[in-house]
Amino acid sequence: MTRSRQVHLVSRPHGWPAPENFALVEVDLPDPGPGEVLVRNTFMSVDPYMRGRMNAGPSYAPPYEVGEVMHGGALGEVVVSNSPDLAAGQTVRHNSGWREHVVAPAKAFQPVDPAAAPSPSAYLGVLGMPGLTAYVGLLDIAAFQPGDAVFVSGAAGAVGSVVGQLAKLRGASLVVGSAGSAAKVARLLELGFDAAFNYKDGPVARQLADATPDGIDVYFDNVGGDHLEAAIGQLKPFGRAALCGAISQYNASAPVPGPSNLSMAVGKRLTLRGYIVSDHYDRNAAFLAEVAPAVQAGRIAIDETIVDGLENATGAFLGLLRGDNLGKMVVRL
Repeated sequence: MTRSRQVHLVSRPHGWPAPENFALVEVDLPDPGPGEVLVRNTFMSVDPYMRGRMNAGPSYAPPYEVGEVMHGGALGEVVVSNSPDLAAGQTVRHNSGWREHVVAPAKAFQPVDPAAAPSPSAYLGVLGMPGLTAYVGLLDIAAFQPGDAVFVSGAAGAVGSVVGQLAKLRGASLVVGSAGSAAKVARLLELGFDAAFNYKDGPVARQLADATPDGIDVYFDNVGGDHLEAAIGQLKPFGRAALCGAISQYNASAPVPGPSNLSMAVGKRLTLRGYIVSDHYDRNAAFLAEVAPAVQAGRIAIDETIVDGLENATGAFLGLLRGDNLGKMVVRL
């Protein structure tokens, strides 16, 4: 038996989550049975989509259960294995985060090579779900072509920063990003974005128009709201938007109006397409074949914000929703 700690959802938030919606709980885990392994988590991910899973009701993923441990992407080390498929000491990726240890069948874990990445935590970021989200959204959903002008909202986050860098590597004529601080804007320019702006400095529509006087071909949406409205205004005829997220609305306690200029999508013949990365895992091999060498060669940089300790995971998640992170927010256990 292993004594371990977990983070439970103890109440559903209304509007912005607060620390009292969560609890750090000690539990006793059984020893692994036949075909099972015990894994000690070393890193766990906090992601914007987790906010939606705290709500009751149907969605593309089941909600977290009140009084139960939460879950999400994690990286860990096999401590005990009763399976021929995994050996003690192996590093594995899985979906049982928000806890220090997990006992589960070996098939629930995917071995990864920590030596193949600049940091093992990259498998939760640029070489994991966020990286694949960026790759699929830009290339498949938005049908990016060399020479396209691209606008990325939330561009300093885990997904947006990869979108912008990948677009540049793929031959974009212009890549513009929005972010929420002067420091993040400066970092986007270091990453190779042609222009960037702080959405807090003035109307997004005006700042985007100033940065893209000839319009844009592709919009990668992580924010929704005024960013989506501004992008619709700047998209050229037959422009394409990949609707990945709408973090500006995740904590709204009342319905949020849609873009006031949505009718422009008709006259411009725009494609606005939402997607969920879990529908596209068949693209993982192609994604890793292109992005992993670029990361190793330094052509795609890794930005991470690391918070230490499971006891600080809730704070890391709340900070993510406030935009405190640069790049991928991970918790080191």
